[in-house]
Amino acid sequence: MTAPSELELAKLIVDTLKLSVPAEEIKPDDALFGTGLGLDSIDGLEVGIAIKKQYGVTVDGSEVTTAFQSIKSLQKFIAQKREHGQA
Repeated sequence: MTAPSELELAKLIVDTLKLSVPAEEIKPDDALFGTGLGLDSIDGLEVGIAIKKQYGVTVDGSEVTTAFQSIKSLQKFIAQKREHGQA
């Protein structure tokens, strides 16, 4: 299985959280939390649930910090999980 595109992930985040920023304007290296998109822990939970539903990949609590740094890191995380058959 291949990883979703960066734009596909950005759209998932925008749609899940009903953000006002267009998905196309989110750069792959933009931070998702803090000064980037400004997501908080509840947003992270909602996105994690959407990723589980959409891609069959579970984000464990210990993986959140690395996986949710940016769209690019999230894409890499999903690809690695799928590659190793870890849902």
